Amino acid sequence: MNNTRRNKRRPATSGQQPRRAEHGRRRQGGGGKRPVKAIDIKLLVKQAVPKDTVEFVADMPYSDMPFSEKLQATLSKKGYTHPTEIQQSTAKALLEGRDMMGIAQTGTGKTAAFLLPLIERMLRGEKLQTLVVVPTRELALQVNEEFRSLTKGFGFFSACFIGGTNINRDLQALRRNSHLVVGTPGRLIDLAGRNALRLSDFSVLILDEFDRMLDMGFAPDVNRITRAMTGRKQTLLFSATVDKSQKRLIDGLLNNPAEVRVSEGEATGDHIEQDIVRVPEDKKKYDVLLSMLADPDFDKVLLFAETKRTVDRMTKMLRKSGLAAEQIHGNKSQNARQRALDGFKSGHVRVLVATDVAARGIDVSDVTHVINYQIPQTYDSYLHRIGRTGRAGRSGKAFTFVD
Repeated sequence: MNNTRRNKRRPATSGQQPRRAEHGRRRQGGGGKRPVKAIDIKLLVKQAVPKDTVEFVADMPYSDMPFSEKLQATLSKKGYTHPTEIQQSTAKALLEGRDMMGIAQTGTGKTAAFLLPLIERMLRGEKLQTLVVVPTRELALQVNEEFRSLTKGFGFFSACFIGGTNINRDLQALRRNSHLVVGTPGRLIDLAGRNALRLSDFSVLILDEFDRMLDMGFAPDVNRITRAMTGRKQTLLFSATVDKSQKRLIDGLLNNPAEVRVSEGEATGDHIEQDIVRVPEDKKKYDVLLSMLADPDFDKVLLFAETKRTVDRMTKMLRKSGLAAEQIHGNKSQNARQRALDGFKSGHVRVLVATDVAARGIDVSDVTHVINYQIPQTYDSYLHRIGRTGRAGRSGKAFTFVD
């Protein structure tokens, strides 16, 4: 990676989460550091291989699943008629309180897969306190919103704790007991360190986007949280991919787990058309980018850069060129990040410029193109980035600028 400027480590303030791995740095843990190697340019050029598009057909509608009338009514009101594959395949084991390793791609209903059985068990009278740990602020907000939507009128409470927000509000929220708490590792550890969040009170732990958490260097934080959860009776790991190097850590977290795989658990990008972009000697890199964006087919574009500084600069240049552009990186406030993401999802923003913080954990199903303005540091990062396009059965294209 061609970083010419390094941010000095600073202690977390009361209003922000410690910065981790924004530039691809990894901390030791969960299999150790992986050596960083230059990406073979040949790997960035591929014709798309169509996915197997066999559509999953649920064995039963939600109305035939072992959920109470109260929960059934909520699902019906939300227009949910049939479970997705991950929801159907995990329901029995989760209702029984078993540990779980669930592998499924983002956008396949993983959140409801772990929330619905927990809600049902609480409706049956089980005393459960659940902690959901996720790698990104955006995903934390999504999980919290889904729980609130599914439990509206049930008398269940939840709280969401993430970096970039006022910690005094978090401390105030913790005065009320919540049935479910969702948050990012740094903020949860901060609150636990202040004795405001008692991790030993939680009986259920859910680690969502587990692979991404390890990829971002959160393995020490995950270990710290799990060690403090002395009352933990059930642990669920949900992930889009799983790495063999993570097996030791996973085995230490789960007890006789049920394992459900509705995908291979390996990111390949084979279904995405991939190509490189070389800048002619008589052209400027930015001008080449503009000529690409002039094509109306580039309708919803995720543009990745390696550093926050480059993201800031590119966003300003795109706006100056008359393009609707927003940005997401670790230095942006949570409100700014959410506004940018909402604008991108709604179509008001055509180009979202981001660092790797947006590579996973954000579910935007109709990204037409991913453009790497700079070559990512690792091939894993490259696969995570381009995986934001070609989702939910749609076609996708990825381009990478090379020198």
